[in-house]
Amino acid sequence: MNLLKEAITDQNIILKLIPQRAPIVMVDSLLYFDETKVISGLTISEDNMFLQDDYLTEPGLIEHMAQTVALYTGYHFYIKKLLAPEGYIGAIKGVHIKKLPKVHMKLETEVEILQEVMGITLVKGITRLDGEIIMSAQMKTVLKK
Repeated sequence: MNLLKEAITDQNIILKLIPQRAPIVMVDSLLYFDETKVISGLTISEDNMFLQDDYLTEPGLIEHMAQTVALYTGYHFYIKKLLAPEGYIGAIKGVHIKKLPKVHMKLETEVEILQEVMGITLVKGITRLDGEIIMSAQMKTVLKK
């Protein structure tokens, strides 16, 4: 069951949910949230630091997925009126990138929480472009202590 009443697209709120700041903010909407899943969105802007020849690079797709995990954790903290914690990508595996999106395209990334223990979150995720899966990966993130 979606615990989010409506999508969050207000950038002031998004910045309360993640520790990242410009120029490295790689999520611009929280579309869905429950205890085991989160869906984020990103419209690729012309000033995105991960662009090369008007295409979002592989590291940009990976960072977008990592920030989707941060959005999941940050929203947990936000509803408890706490600041979003900083974290790191601890490991990433099984990365499959089918195609790179262009500037102005809208990504939607769905992350399923597989396990969460002592500040370590293990997830599997997919990124869609116009409904087509363009990336999948497993990722482990670790909260900064």
